[in-house]
Formats: sequence, structure tokens, C-alpha cells
Amino acid sequence: QVQLVESGGGSVQAGGSLRLSCTASGYTSRSYMGWFRQPPGKEREGVAFINRYTDTTSWVATSVKGRFTISRDNTRKVNLQMNSLTPEDTAMYYCAADCTYAGSSCNSWGQGTQVTVSS
Repeated sequence: QVQLVESGGGSVQAGGSLRLSCTASGYTSRSYMGWFRQPPGKEREGVAFINRYTDTTSWVATSVKGRFTISRDNTRKVNLQMNSLTPEDTAMYYCAADCTYAGSSCNSWGQGTQVTVSS
């Protein structure tokens, strides 16, 4: 069973930055890890995914391109650097592991970390 521990959420003013981190323990067979988010009252959506072995970004949502960057420290820890945040980025952010290429299927999920952006 894979366990994911997220950190780095919080509150920030518009235009600010936050960095989320996620560390995985346990075995995962698939190469991709990444982040989803769920804004208040909306469905969950993919944010960004990375190949944890090659350090290659596989997919980034159009809404965050140029502002968010996914990276990895090693095969078990991924980060999401979020810059130029807007109130529309307010959401619960979830780390996911054991995912397919663009996160269409993931087998392991974190508990979530709240990101709140005020105007």
C-alpha cells in the first residue's frame, strides 16, 4: 500500500507563490506522479504530472501553464511550484501516485492540502 504525505499548502494573496511537496512510501508500479485539485463546488481536475524516473513533465493543465512547475527531488518526492497565484487557484490539492501518463488513472492518493488565494 502506497502512502502519500503532502505538505506546503496555505493561504496567500493573489500574485503570490506556494510550493507543494509530496513524498511517497511503498511500492508503485507506474512511473507517473502528479497533482489534482478540487475547487469549492467543482469537480476534481488534473494539474500536472511527471515521470518520476526520467524527471520529464508529461502533462500540465492549460489553466496553469507558465505559472505552475512540477519537479521531483527523487523517485519518491515530487513538488509543485505555484507562482502568480489567482483566487481561481483556490482548491484542495491532492497528490497522486501510481498514475498513467496524464493522470487519467491513479491508484494512490494523498489526503489533500488546502490552498487559498485571496484577492
